[in-house]
Amino acid sequence: MSPRTGLDLQTILQAAAEIANEQGLEAVTLAILAKKLNIRPPSLYNHIDGLPGLRKQLAIYGLEKLHNELTSAVIGIAGEDAVYSLAKAYVNFARSNRGLYEATLMAPDASDEAAQKASRNIVNLVLAVLQTFRLEDEAALHTVRGLRSILHGFSSLEQHAGFGLNLSLDDSLYYIVSTYLNGINKMQK
Repeated sequence: MSPRTGLDLQTILQAAAEIANEQGLEAVTLAILAKKLNIRPPSLYNHIDGLPGLRKQLAIYGLEKLHNELTSAVIGIAGEDAVYSLAKAYVNFARSNRGLYEATLMAPDASDEAAQKASRNIVNLVLAVLQTFRLEDEAALHTVRGLRSILHGFSSLEQHAGFGLNLSLDDSLYYIVSTYLNGINKMQK
């Protein structure tokens, strides 16, 4: 069977991301996706390897989109300003792409080069942003993990209405990242 004209992987992933963002990642099924695209489910197999293949491709798509937004946020700035900008861009991505963000959290298969590359690109970007702090080897990677943990924890709590106090979430994020940066600066002394 030949692929439908105008249907390609990018179109499929955009539609799947819309479903995930509107209804949650678990709502992304081949049947719901096919209905959204106005095609029969078997037509999807011309572009993806079933639901597991769709989930993998959606994770890569989300990681690439996140990387692009993080990159845009730090262009032309460095040091602490770049870390603040990166943190805000990360949280904003999670806010505006709830389901797609969830897809990015799947650990990439160690044998899947595309998934590994998409994940590695984000780590390398964060390492570049943190370069100002002159962290070396393992310390740099621990610092990247720490920042990711902060940003994911914050995003996850926010998505699950975990912040009930009447305080600005953006101010809280700034405060948390400031504390993180103060810790890095203390370690350098």
